[in-house]
Amino acid sequence: MIIDAHTHVWPDAIAERALTANRLPGLQAVGNGKASSLAAEMEAKGVDHSLALGVAGAAKNVDRTNEFIASLNGETFTPFGTVHVDLPVEENLASLRRHGLRGVKVHPLFQNYGLMHERLWELFEAFGNEIGVIVHVGAGGSGAVNELSTPRMLREIVRAFPQLRLVACHFGGYHMLAEAEQELRGLDVVLETSWPPALSEVDPTTVRRLITQHGTERIVFGSDWPMTDPAKEIAAIRALNLGDDAESAVLGGNLARVLRLDV
Repeated sequence: MIIDAHTHVWPDAIAERALTANRLPGLQAVGNGKASSLAAEMEAKGVDHSLALGVAGAAKNVDRTNEFIASLNGETFTPFGTVHVDLPVEENLASLRRHGLRGVKVHPLFQNYGLMHERLWELFEAFGNEIGVIVHVGAGGSGAVNELSTPRMLREIVRAFPQLRLVACHFGGYHMLAEAEQELRGLDVVLETSWPPALSEVDPTTVRRLITQHGTERIVFGSDWPMTDPAKEIAAIRALNLGDDAESAVLGGNLARVLRLDV
């Protein structure tokens, strides 16, 4: 089974506008951000299941985002909701519980708060090992925004919250691979493979070394649709020749285990 750890969808009425607002500079989307389009893409490209990630850029949108993401077809998607540091911890938790969500996506670049924010750490403490977290780590623009989410910050979080079921996007450092390799070596954290516009643009020797050194059991496939073509991302992983068992684990088995997915 192939499970995509990293997809974004929005309600049809706002998908075009949301996609424009939630796109990193220099990247061109390959999809329209609608759940129906992603489902069709999955069927065509051989993806069996996807995590659909909700991200609220403002606190006022948290509950509406969680309501929408929770409404998606459970056979096709596992919904991951959103939280925001401008809401009290209990209000964030209440929204997740109200909509039956078992995980959240944290995206500092679009939510405008850093991984070291005190309220975010309070949320991590409250999550324990019950609520999974998928977090963007690395660059995505210029200047101060690139300091919101770094591999070094990720290391501090993993050490502070060993119970947290955490998946770090973009190998733990988008456009910060050298820092990620140094800071995360030997750390018990799951890394996700997406690298818009395409994983194939990264030197495959570097990718293979990073995966094997970190441990294939702690690597999960993610596409970051609608910013990439899932089929091309799967092909890039298969081209690494990790071996049948390791490849199967990376493409789905590891994520199902780490996030306790019933798929």
